[in-house]
Amino acid sequence: MKASCCVSVTQDVSMSFKYMREDESQIQERGKGSRFVYWGYEVNTSSDDCIAAINSYSHQALGYGREREVILEAPLYDKDCVLGNILAAHYLISSDFARAKSYVRAAESHLWEATLYEKAVFKAIDYFFSENMDDDVALELHSKLLEKFPKDLLSWKRVEILCFYMGRPDLSLPLFEKIVPENREQDYVYGMLAFPLMELGQLAEAEKAARKGYEINKNDSWAHHCLCHVLQTECRFKEAVEFMEGCSASWDSCSSLRYSHNWWHVAVCYLEGGSPISKVQEIYDHQMCKELEKDDAVASDVYKDALGLLLRLDTRDKLDEFLDRLKILTNCLTDQAMWYQEWLFDITTIWALSKVGYTSQAHVLLEGLKSRTSDMSEKKQHLMQKANVLAEAVYEYGKGNYKEALELLGPDFDAANYKVIGASGLQIAVFNEIWYKLLLLTGQSSIAVEVLEKRVKQRDGAPFLWRLLEKSYGMEGKAEEAASAGDKAKALELSHFNFA
Repeated sequence: MKASCCVSVTQDVSMSFKYMREDESQIQERGKGSRFVYWGYEVNTSSDDCIAAINSYSHQALGYGREREVILEAPLYDKDCVLGNILAAHYLISSDFARAKSYVRAAESHLWEATLYEKAVFKAIDYFFSENMDDDVALELHSKLLEKFPKDLLSWKRVEILCFYMGRPDLSLPLFEKIVPENREQDYVYGMLAFPLMELGQLAEAEKAARKGYEINKNDSWAHHCLCHVLQTECRFKEAVEFMEGCSASWDSCSSLRYSHNWWHVAVCYLEGGSPISKVQEIYDHQMCKELEKDDAVASDVYKDALGLLLRLDTRDKLDEFLDRLKILTNCLTDQAMWYQEWLFDITTIWALSKVGYTSQAHVLLEGLKSRTSDMSEKKQHLMQKANVLAEAVYEYGKGNYKEALELLGPDFDAANYKVIGASGLQIAVFNEIWYKLLLLTGQSSIAVEVLEKRVKQRDGAPFLWRLLEKSYGMEGKAEEAASAGDKAKALELSHFNFA
């Protein structure tokens, strides 16, 4: 697809996307070889098509579109454009590192004639290619870039993703709060603000920001996602499902990452709200897995969400109805080309492999994670040690070695401390569910009661937690408390979706 055609495509995807208009002074200042990207910063190129490709890519990246490869058109229109080359490099960094490096070299060879904006972007992205990259340094470089160029929303998005994989939303929030005054009424800003607010438990503020993002652009799939997070965390499952299903038509233009994950949220809402398992099955079969039939689907993105859903079904003893699906999925996951992309994906893959009896493959993946950790910097090794312990516990859990798994997790386990594996609060919560189940399977019901009494206060509307508490009370011989918890769970199961 030619870049000149992509502008009209992106306008169709989001009619509310606001291109930055140059004022008369900018036009007068423009000289030969000078153009401006849509948020107003100068780029040294004489190619309008190169700028069109960069602008289109920015929209696709911020909106999780399926056409992000349009950035590879930019160097074709202007092979010397520093910004076009370095953005192409970043796009390819995970999928084709060698090719990505060639774009870095192309950008670097013309850095001397780049604008100040291009030089700042180059410096921030080039650091991602460093051996033993330090996340804190990468964040500092981006912070300096954004102090000078605060309207660069694409760089803001890189900050959001960087902090997510650091497990540190607290680092991104102060930065994001600075962008709002500079970008009022712009697409994507409020969704980016909503996410760290939500992850840090500031749910009212997160909901307000997400709704503002939706108000500006009703097709903003990230704003949809953030609002669903808030509603789901607050156990407003029916409201979340109605909102998400109402927005779902716009997700067809989204990448596999966003499409399958947004549907994962809908499925988990149905599951947590106590709906019939057939509703979950319907979404798994006809939404999430249907994505794999598309020519441009990214299978690993779909598999990661599928695993996250199946693991939740396992913690609820509902996996038998999905066992055939787990076996089909696991056969795909024996392909080692799928491994070592993301920690969350790898850890849930270890569970799936060990669960269906592929223990040798699961062990190879587990040992591979440990080996890769040993190659990291000392700082990073220390940070990822928890991830290795979690992976080993999940391996033992999948094999049915519940005592060993519980010993690895320990008596004070809290999944919230493990976000460094690249998981949101809702994604990581499944490992708490494993821990609760392990406590009960190993007869430690007194600890389960103590923990679950605290958790139901935090999420009073979650039927599953009440069911676990009911079972824990029963194991402790507290019949009256067990009956009360059971009644609470049943009432919630009937109320969320009104299924008889």
